[in-house]
Amino acid sequence: MDKLQCMEAFVRVAESGSFIKASEQLGVTRSVISNRIQQLENFIKAPLFHRSTRSVRLSNVGEKYYRECAALIKQFEILADEMAHATSKMQGRLRIHMAPGFAIDYFGHLLTIFLKEYPDLNIDIVVNDRIIDPIAEGFDIVFQMFPPTGESLIERKLFNVNRVLCCSPEYLENIQNIYKPEQLKEVPMGYYSGYPTRNRIRYLEEGEFKEMDIHIHVLSSSVHLLRDFALSGGGVVCLPTLVAHKYLMNKQLTTILSDYPLSNYGLRAVFPANSKNLSKIRKLLDFLIIRLDTIPSWDIELIDAKYLSEKVKFFQ
Repeated sequence: MDKLQCMEAFVRVAESGSFIKASEQLGVTRSVISNRIQQLENFIKAPLFHRSTRSVRLSNVGEKYYRECAALIKQFEILADEMAHATSKMQGRLRIHMAPGFAIDYFGHLLTIFLKEYPDLNIDIVVNDRIIDPIAEGFDIVFQMFPPTGESLIERKLFNVNRVLCCSPEYLENIQNIYKPEQLKEVPMGYYSGYPTRNRIRYLEEGEFKEMDIHIHVLSSSVHLLRDFALSGGGVVCLPTLVAHKYLMNKQLTTILSDYPLSNYGLRAVFPANSKNLSKIRKLLDFLIIRLDTIPSWDIELIDAKYLSEKVKFFQ
């Protein structure tokens, strides 16, 4: 019995509330996690969890030992990370959760360069639009558009995420020309369900931001589905520029109301303040920040092509 591995499995299950999530975080099968928990329960001669088909929760004994075991595992991981860092070698595993908008078409080539510099580092990347708690779900770092909610989480902004209203040129030919934001009320739109204001847009007019209700025809958790909806002539959609950029530049999409820029967000890295992998996280973030400007290269291209207002250069 490897007591350290068994305690680590216990801590992961306790924090995630799931044997399956714990197995994903540790890179082993669910049966291995179950076996390690059982060995630990046999060792202390008491159950650590109350199990049901829907949930896993700590028993009284489990609650008693969880904090001590979590602290012990954390100290061991920090020590192991410091030892690896002392040898000037970046090794081990970094588990990343990333929004598709940045992952698709952008992050892959950056990752190639990064891993050439640190070949002993293994990267596990989950691509999903969902907003998560990295501690509860066992990720070292999360790349997302919205601020973290946990007090023990650190965020580091990488670049502005600007958005545009766009559609296919063919669709634009079949609707009334739109010169003012108020005209959007007459146009069915495709909109990302993850935006905090699900049925409103916020736009800049005469130096101040104004808000307006819109008619949402298609609401989706996928900006890529909305992009494809627009490409096929489905209607007007609101897309992040990093998703729309290529299709605007090759004229498969065209912007509307570009003189009324929409409020923006920021792609930020979110990670636990006491992560065992802080040195790896900082190396990755330093690498990305050197290569990504606050106003990213794809936005500069769109500004030069008049698809995006120059006013976004002054957005925070």
